[in-house]
Amino acid sequence: QVQLVESGGGLVQAGDSLRVSCLASGRTFSRLSMAWFRQAPGKEREFVAAITLSGGSTDYADSVKGRFTISRDNAKNTVYLQMNSLKPEDTALYYCAAAAGIRLGGHTYDYNYWGQGIQVTVSS
Repeated sequence: QVQLVESGGGLVQAGDSLRVSCLASGRTFSRLSMAWFRQAPGKEREFVAAITLSGGSTDYADSVKGRFTISRDNAKNTVYLQMNSLKPEDTALYYCAAAAGIRLGGHTYDYNYWGQGIQVTVSS
């Protein structure tokens, strides 16, 4: 089993930056591909960003390319999502996800483990 705990969310203004973190435990972190998804009220959960085992490859949703950066620190068992130039439409519950093996999955079914989510609210 893998436990994922997100932190760092909050309320910010449009144009601000915010970094959310996800601490993993229960399995060798360097063997997990990691991703961030988000879900706004009344909408389906959508892919935001993914990163492979060593961080050598990343993938982003078109809506966040150039503004968000996913990274990981395998020594700290942590994956990060740096969010810049935030917009009100980025408001959502942000989820950390993990899967064993090498992948850059962009769908919820690609991931076996999920955090509880953390709220990010961007005011206009």
